[in-house]
Amino acid sequence: MSAAEETDGESSPWGEVTPEAARRLLVAAVDAFAERGYHATTTRDIAGRAGMSPAALYIHYKTKEELLHRISRIGHDRALLLLETAADSDGTASERLADAVRSFVRWHAERHTTARVVQYELDALGEEHRTEIVALRRKSDAVIRRIISEGVQAGEFDVPDIPGTTLAVLSLCIDVARWFSAQGSRTPDEVGDLYADLVLRMVAAQR
Repeated sequence: MSAAEETDGESSPWGEVTPEAARRLLVAAVDAFAERGYHATTTRDIAGRAGMSPAALYIHYKTKEELLHRISRIGHDRALLLLETAADSDGTASERLADAVRSFVRWHAERHTTARVVQYELDALGEEHRTEIVALRRKSDAVIRRIISEGVQAGEFDVPDIPGTTLAVLSLCIDVARWFSAQGSRTPDEVGDLYADLVLRMVAAQR
């Protein structure tokens, strides 16, 4: 599945990227980075996948790193929004944690090509952009940590090490992007439900 074919419930994935040529280049970059890795991908590779000349790429993106930053920023913003929406909803800590994990995992499965680039090419970013993305990751960490802390305070969860458990939950969810395949035996919804149940067991949620 290419980045252009991925969907996360939005009518037009990457629809926020305009004009159309810039969107095509970004989609091509996602596919190239996911397949070859950032460092092995050239701007010529990206332009060729988009059906454009290498010179056309520089009209929309100054550097290859700028493309990676745009991909990473959009992906992290989207993932953070999913977590915050679940965390701020009504319901018990168990319900909100399950919803957060379910939506986070589903996004990593439905958009696994994009997610592999978003989650595993962080070190290829320049210092300024890497600092910005790390700050977004810390916000995601804080959202999950908040839900778990509230569950502990409410007596729903038994978690001796909240920071460590938060890291384990996020790592478990993110890793879905490594192995998920659209041709596999499980759908994104099924994987989301499975991981939500696993995480509730991890925090010893009172059923």
